[in-house]
Amino acid sequence: MKDIVLATINAKWIHPSLALRLLKANLDFLEDCCEIIEFNLRQPLAEKLAYFHAASLKILGVSVSIWNHTATLELFEELEKIWAAQNKKPVIVLGGPEVSHLPKEANIFRYADYVICGEGEIAFRTLCENILTGTQPCQSQKFIYAEPVNFNEIKSAYHLYTDEDIAKKLIYVEASRGCPFNCEFCLSAVKDEREQSSVVREFPLEPFFAQMDVLVRRGVKTFKFLDRTFNLDVARALRICEFFLEKIEERKEHVQKSSLPQSNIIVHFEMVPSLFPPELRKILTRFPPGTLRLEIGIQTFNSEVAARIGRPSNPEKELETICFLRERTNAIIHAGLIAGLPGEDIESFGTGFDRLWLALSETDKTSAAEHQYPCAEIQLGILKLLPGAPISRHNNAFGMRYNHSPPYEIEETSSMSAVDIGRIKNFARFWELIVNRGLVDWPSKNVNKDVFKKFLTLSDLLYARFGRNWGIGRDELLEAVKSIAEFSET
Repeated sequence: MKDIVLATINAKWIHPSLALRLLKANLDFLEDCCEIIEFNLRQPLAEKLAYFHAASLKILGVSVSIWNHTATLELFEELEKIWAAQNKKPVIVLGGPEVSHLPKEANIFRYADYVICGEGEIAFRTLCENILTGTQPCQSQKFIYAEPVNFNEIKSAYHLYTDEDIAKKLIYVEASRGCPFNCEFCLSAVKDEREQSSVVREFPLEPFFAQMDVLVRRGVKTFKFLDRTFNLDVARALRICEFFLEKIEERKEHVQKSSLPQSNIIVHFEMVPSLFPPELRKILTRFPPGTLRLEIGIQTFNSEVAARIGRPSNPEKELETICFLRERTNAIIHAGLIAGLPGEDIESFGTGFDRLWLALSETDKTSAAEHQYPCAEIQLGILKLLPGAPISRHNNAFGMRYNHSPPYEIEETSSMSAVDIGRIKNFARFWELIVNRGLVDWPSKNVNKDVFKKFLTLSDLLYARFGRNWGIGRDELLEAVKSIAEFSET
């Protein structure tokens, strides 16, 4: 094992960490002394520990998020025992979005020698140089507050995706960082003198295109953009879309000439639903089926709630955008709603859900024969209190009670009881299993018949039958759905 190890626990095996690769790529002369180890949440703890039993590393950098926080704590608890038995311990450096805003008394910090808050490409390199070379006094403060990096001063890391990553995993890329909006449930709303997180910074396009071209030639199938507001700068968005349309066509021609199995390029963008001018709409219609995925964050259709949390809201325009995408493009749409926002009750949430489902389900009947409509998903999330997020200012006024353990989900509000939130959590899980994964096509038969209310009843009955919403076989779930009278009679 190398002197420097960068590690994280990814949500799934197919989700490689771009952050770790950026840290390694920017270690300068220390890069050859560094290796990346990626685990996943479902991986047994014993397998994770096996990597460290015979290790002689000097620095261990770990990226922490709300999704792997608990699993990272479990890993450290066992590693402490290993290191105590070996009578040696590496310098522990924590980073990532979770630890950048946690209170300093958080339990995870007792395992850390240093914590890098913010973008770490330069700060981590400097710290490693000081630790390993001793040319400068080592950082005296445990918490290192890193300034946003200058994109012209850091190296890209796309070359560090392995051939296995390319062949079998999603490939994360970024053309920009930051978000101009101030939605209070998001860390972009954090006002911190050390950070400019609300300012969007853009990577120069020509070098970016050159890097993407290399990935295309290496055979990447899915490019998942980390940009939170891809269509904020429409001109840039158009250029990036045009680039990938050309690459999609080139890949198609190459497959046809070589008689290779079909291998589409898929691009996945997160877009703001209120920013779809005609020129952007036009270019999105050019993407062939199966090549474009769009993540559209709606979050709430309740304008009063949206204003309360600082989120721009124009429900009619957002619904019109959804209808356009559904009817006129081949995009696979992932539209998001959040349950538990301050002041929104279950009736308001259900009304918003039905409006979104109607927009996703209806099509232009006059053109139905000319188009193949792709699937669309509603991604139903539960409000989370991210450490440092300003939505906490509503806690007293709206009786917001959160779980203190990651991922800090809302448990109760003055407008939504703990029972209702529990029901919506079950709804979200069963909706994912039954509708988003295509187990049955029930909602299409009930477009104008209170989909939220009916499916809430269905999810209640399923939970009563199984006593859980996980670990249910697909065939077993399908049989249960079909056997429920309230469902089969609709």
